[in-house]
Amino acid sequence: MVSAEKVSPQSFPKPEFTGAEAGLLEFPSSKSRSYNYFKPKKLRATMYEDVTLDVQPDPERHLAQGWLYGFGDGPGGYPHDWTTLKSSDWHKFLDPNEEWEQTIYRNNANTVRQIQLTLENAKGAGAYKHWTPSWIKFVEHHVGAWMHAEHGLGMHVFLAEQRSAPTNMINNAIAVNCVHKLRFAQDLALYNLDLSESEIDFNGSVHKETWQSAPEWQGVRENVERITAIGDWAESLFAANVVYESLVGVLFRSHLVMQIAARNGDYVTPTMIGAGEHDYDRDRRYTKALFSMLTADETHAEANKAVMQGWLDVWVPQSVKAARELQPIWSQPHEKVITFAESWEAAVDGFKTLLSDLQLSEPKGLEL
Repeated sequence: MVSAEKVSPQSFPKPEFTGAEAGLLEFPSSKSRSYNYFKPKKLRATMYEDVTLDVQPDPERHLAQGWLYGFGDGPGGYPHDWTTLKSSDWHKFLDPNEEWEQTIYRNNANTVRQIQLTLENAKGAGAYKHWTPSWIKFVEHHVGAWMHAEHGLGMHVFLAEQRSAPTNMINNAIAVNCVHKLRFAQDLALYNLDLSESEIDFNGSVHKETWQSAPEWQGVRENVERITAIGDWAESLFAANVVYESLVGVLFRSHLVMQIAARNGDYVTPTMIGAGEHDYDRDRRYTKALFSMLTADETHAEANKAVMQGWLDVWVPQSVKAARELQPIWSQPHEKVITFAESWEAAVDGFKTLLSDLQLSEPKGLEL
């Protein structure tokens, strides 16, 4: 009979947990504001950086095993070839507005509260009855038509873009841009309804026909619809925020409506339009930061500039055409305090400044 061989007991390492891993409320670094997975822009990380950086995974940062998910046709996660532009490090972009979930609710709530108070005060004071007849027609046709442009960009341009960029920081900024457009379009729709129920003779349905059929609006409509068809997320952002907004959006909102409303007895509409213009000021800030990063890229700067110059050649003529076709509406209000030429010059000056900041050359065809 063979005796059983004596086997030595196996030895297993004893698990050891840090205070953090054990779930303690306090552990040696629990109150620390320093991190080892990203470098804050300043001495300490801001709340924006804490809740935004590296939320979206990337195989180039902390995802060594590659994408955990993908699309049926092959690419995984957030492919960099969804835009022609290149970056040495897409994660360098930080939104100068530091937009995150809380800022969306706080800023938009403040805007809506301001608008509601203005409308309540206007109704209480009977402000609409002091409008000139020509101004009533202007608001019902043209300010009403503008809501379609804002909604089109929000729903069909920025909503699509905010899924496509390669980092969470870029997508967050574009998502807020989308919220701005959709909220502003809603503000104008509710304003239109408010005016329809006021004591003045206001046709609240004519804006749709104006947008679809009025000759002066077909250039703007074509411009917006063509931008919605762009497949490259960066090109659609460039066409919308750099070109269209500078040459058409700012032209209409800031250099027409906000210049002439008060002279026609209206202090309410500038508040509405001013909210949209303030939104664009914030959106232009992140747009400039993003494209400036790409035109100053240590490896791809010259190639990126060439691509953007090509986009200018495509989209500037489209927006110039839209702006010129809007020219007749400058003569419709009774009080004409600014000419189309003056408004256009102001819009073009702002556009040229933005291009200079982006290190891009001025395109041809900006003269009247």
